[in-house]
Amino acid sequence: MEDRIICFLIDDDDDDQEIFSLALSNIDENIHCITANDGIDALTRLNKEDKFTPNFIFLDLNMVRMNGRECLSEIRKIPRLDSIPVIIYSTSSEQRDIMETKTLGAADYIVKPSSMALLEKRLEQVLRGYHT
Repeated sequence: MEDRIICFLIDDDDDDQEIFSLALSNIDENIHCITANDGIDALTRLNKEDKFTPNFIFLDLNMVRMNGRECLSEIRKIPRLDSIPVIIYSTSSEQRDIMETKTLGAADYIVKPSSMALLEKRLEQVLRGYHT
Protein backbone atom coordinates (compact mmCIF):
# COMPACT_ATOMS: atom_id res chain seq x y z
CA MET A 1 0.00 0.00 0.00
CA GLU A 2 0.99 3.66 -0.20
CA ASP A 3 3.20 5.27 2.43
CA ARG A 4 0.27 6.99 4.15
CA ILE A 5 -3.39 6.27 3.52
CA ILE A 6 -6.09 8.58 4.88
CA CYS A 7 -9.48 7.02 5.56
CA PHE A 8 -12.38 9.30 6.43
CA LEU A 9 -15.09 7.54 8.46
CA ILE A 10 -18.48 9.22 8.71
CA ASP A 11 -20.42 7.47 11.47
CA ASP A 12 -22.46 8.79 14.38
CA ASP A 13 -21.60 5.89 16.73
CA ASP A 14 -18.50 6.50 18.88
CA ASP A 15 -17.97 2.78 19.49
CA ASP A 16 -18.10 2.02 15.76
CA GLN A 17 -15.59 4.82 15.14
CA GLU A 18 -13.21 3.37 17.72
CA ILE A 19 -13.51 -0.21 16.45
CA PHE A 20 -13.06 0.91 12.83
CA SER A 21 -9.98 2.99 13.66
CA LEU A 22 -8.44 0.13 15.63
CA ALA A 23 -9.08 -2.32 12.79
CA LEU A 24 -7.33 -0.01 10.32
CA SER A 25 -4.31 0.43 12.59
CA ASN A 26 -4.11 -3.36 13.01
CA ILE A 27 -4.03 -3.76 9.23
CA ASP A 28 -1.29 -1.19 8.64
CA GLU A 29 0.21 1.44 10.92
CA ASN A 30 0.46 3.82 7.95
CA ILE A 31 -3.33 4.03 7.65
CA HIS A 32 -4.68 7.11 9.39
CA CYS A 33 -8.38 7.31 10.25
CA ILE A 34 -10.16 10.65 10.52
CA THR A 35 -13.75 10.66 11.72
CA ALA A 36 -16.84 12.82 11.44
CA ASN A 37 -19.88 12.34 13.66
CA ASP A 38 -22.43 12.77 10.88
CA GLY A 39 -22.93 13.78 7.27
CA ILE A 40 -23.31 17.47 8.02
CA ASP A 41 -20.00 17.61 9.91
CA ALA A 42 -18.31 15.63 7.15
CA LEU A 43 -19.60 17.83 4.34
CA THR A 44 -18.66 20.98 6.25
CA ARG A 45 -15.09 19.73 6.49
CA LEU A 46 -14.94 18.46 2.90
CA ASN A 47 -16.31 21.74 1.53
CA LYS A 48 -14.23 24.09 3.72
CA GLU A 49 -10.89 22.31 3.59
CA ASP A 50 -9.90 22.16 -0.08
CA LYS A 51 -6.68 20.34 0.74
CA PHE A 52 -8.50 17.60 2.68
CA THR A 53 -8.82 14.78 0.16
CA PRO A 54 -8.87 11.37 1.84
CA ASN A 55 -7.90 8.22 -0.05
CA PHE A 56 -11.12 6.49 1.05
CA ILE A 57 -14.43 7.62 2.51
CA PHE A 58 -16.40 5.15 4.62
CA LEU A 59 -19.99 6.17 5.23
CA ASP A 60 -22.66 4.86 7.60
CA LEU A 61 -26.19 4.79 6.20
CA ASN A 62 -28.25 5.27 9.34
CA MET A 63 -27.38 8.60 10.90
CA VAL A 64 -29.70 11.11 12.54
CA ARG A 65 -29.00 14.60 11.15
CA MET A 66 -28.28 13.50 7.58
CA ASN A 67 -28.50 9.93 6.42
CA GLY A 68 -25.83 8.21 4.38
CA ARG A 69 -27.72 8.38 1.09
CA GLU A 70 -28.07 12.16 1.36
CA CYS A 71 -24.43 12.51 2.36
CA LEU A 72 -23.27 10.28 -0.51
CA SER A 73 -25.23 12.37 -3.02
CA GLU A 74 -23.61 15.55 -1.69
CA ILE A 75 -20.10 14.03 -1.68
CA ARG A 76 -20.52 13.06 -5.32
CA LYS A 77 -21.17 16.75 -6.14
CA ILE A 78 -17.68 17.76 -4.97
CA PRO A 79 -15.43 17.64 -8.08
CA ARG A 80 -12.12 16.94 -6.30
CA LEU A 81 -13.64 13.81 -4.75
CA ASP A 82 -14.75 12.27 -8.07
CA SER A 83 -12.10 9.56 -7.99
CA ILE A 84 -12.26 8.88 -4.23
CA PRO A 85 -13.99 5.58 -3.44
CA VAL A 86 -16.92 5.96 -1.06
CA ILE A 87 -17.63 2.69 0.74
CA ILE A 88 -20.86 2.26 2.64
CA TYR A 89 -20.30 0.86 6.14
CA SER A 90 -23.65 -0.16 7.59
CA THR A 91 -25.49 -2.67 9.75
CA SER A 92 -28.00 -3.10 6.91
CA SER A 93 -27.55 -6.10 4.64
CA GLU A 94 -30.66 -5.28 2.59
CA GLN A 95 -30.11 -5.75 -1.16
CA ARG A 96 -32.19 -2.61 -1.78
CA ASP A 97 -29.73 -0.53 0.29
CA ILE A 98 -26.74 -2.04 -1.50
CA MET A 99 -28.18 -1.46 -4.98
CA GLU A 100 -29.46 2.04 -4.18
CA THR A 101 -26.15 3.26 -2.76
CA LYS A 102 -24.18 1.82 -5.69
CA THR A 103 -26.54 3.67 -8.03
CA LEU A 104 -25.80 6.86 -6.06
CA GLY A 105 -22.06 6.38 -6.55
CA ALA A 106 -20.81 4.10 -3.78
CA ALA A 107 -17.81 2.04 -4.83
CA ASP A 108 -18.44 -0.79 -2.37
CA TYR A 109 -20.59 -1.84 0.57
CA ILE A 110 -19.45 -3.36 3.85
CA VAL A 111 -21.95 -4.83 6.28
CA LYS A 112 -20.62 -4.14 9.77
CA PRO A 113 -19.22 -7.52 10.85
CA SER A 114 -19.63 -9.16 14.23
CA SER A 115 -15.92 -9.45 15.03
CA MET A 116 -12.72 -7.44 14.78
CA ALA A 117 -11.06 -10.21 12.73
CA LEU A 118 -13.86 -10.16 10.14
CA LEU A 119 -13.77 -6.36 9.96
CA GLU A 120 -10.01 -6.34 9.44
CA LYS A 121 -10.27 -8.99 6.72
CA ARG A 122 -13.03 -7.10 4.87
CA LEU A 123 -11.27 -3.73 5.17
CA GLU A 124 -8.04 -5.24 3.91
CA GLN A 125 -9.89 -6.64 0.87
CA VAL A 126 -11.36 -3.23 0.08
CA LEU A 127 -8.11 -1.29 0.61
CA ARG A 128 -6.01 -3.73 -1.41
CA GLY A 129 -8.60 -3.73 -4.17
CA TYR A 130 -7.82 -0.06 -4.80
CA HIS A 131 -4.09 -0.11 -4.05
CA THR A 132 -2.54 -3.08 -5.80
